[in-house]
Amino acid sequence: MAGKLFEPLGYTVETVRTILDERFPEWGASPYINLKLRGQVRLAELLNHLYVLIPVFDRQKHYYVSEDEIKKLLDHGAGWLASHPWRNLIAKRYFHGVLRYAHKAIDKLLDGESADAVNREDQLTEPGDKEIRTPLNEERLEIVKNMVLTSGASSVIDLGCGEGRLTALLLNEQQLRRVTACDVSVRVLEKAAQRLRLDRMNPHRRQKLTLMQASLTYKDMRLAGYDCACAVEVIEHIEPGRLPAFERAIFEFASPLTVIITTPNSEYNINYDNLLEEKHRHSDHRFEWTRAEFRAWTDRVCQHFGYSCEIRGIGPLDERCGTPTQMGVFKKNG
Repeated sequence: MAGKLFEPLGYTVETVRTILDERFPEWGASPYINLKLRGQVRLAELLNHLYVLIPVFDRQKHYYVSEDEIKKLLDHGAGWLASHPWRNLIAKRYFHGVLRYAHKAIDKLLDGESADAVNREDQLTEPGDKEIRTPLNEERLEIVKNMVLTSGASSVIDLGCGEGRLTALLLNEQQLRRVTACDVSVRVLEKAAQRLRLDRMNPHRRQKLTLMQASLTYKDMRLAGYDCACAVEVIEHIEPGRLPAFERAIFEFASPLTVIITTPNSEYNINYDNLLEEKHRHSDHRFEWTRAEFRAWTDRVCQHFGYSCEIRGIGPLDERCGTPTQMGVFKKNG
């Protein structure tokens, strides 16, 4: 767990576990570890990281956990906790498993995005559990990244990049010489720049990265010229009447060799107990497709724009209704 918590913040982590008592080796390993962190960070950042994360290791807090702790977590987690891939786990353990406080804290961190929506997908998973399931969002991004690499692309554009989680993964790949992240929101792009540590990025990484404001429903030739384009959990945020414009902007005008699109599978929603009938997973979703509807859309896109498409699922499989996420990998014909 030490690696999961500290490595995303730029630290090199070294842990050593010893036996409980050298005189009685049959007692087994000690429950404690020696932890060494190495990194170049501002002292204020280090202290905030330690303030939040040290209690996360402690399953037995020795003081009463109240709602006042939410403000402390937000104050010390400002600028880094919202983008941490294990933020849900951190919040859960910081509040000693009091999930109503964890939900409130996450909701505030995400500037009003529904914490319930986040927690339906990014499970509050314990790394120490016998069976560790990767949070859906993390699994989805990893699969998309691998599909980009498998396509042979050397240039990629992250359409609707949000805070840049996929972009960060793509930047780490030597195969990719040019990575562009675009979003319609300037505020979101500013958050992406902060999360990617743009102001401290080494020159090589900075040279291959471009952040760009762009709408995905207008012809924009700046979106053209890439081997691969990714739209991860994006199209469901577009008004259905604007989908034809999105299709033309991406498949006709930008026309990359590979397009990777993921979107929720609405049939899987029955597995979410706190999701009311006919309610979407997120308040900003304009629609959510069944598997048949997604297949019909991909078939129509392929027919109109000269692509072929392979569909696969992402996440745990339910025999009745498939997986929570469906992904289409479009390949340009010829």
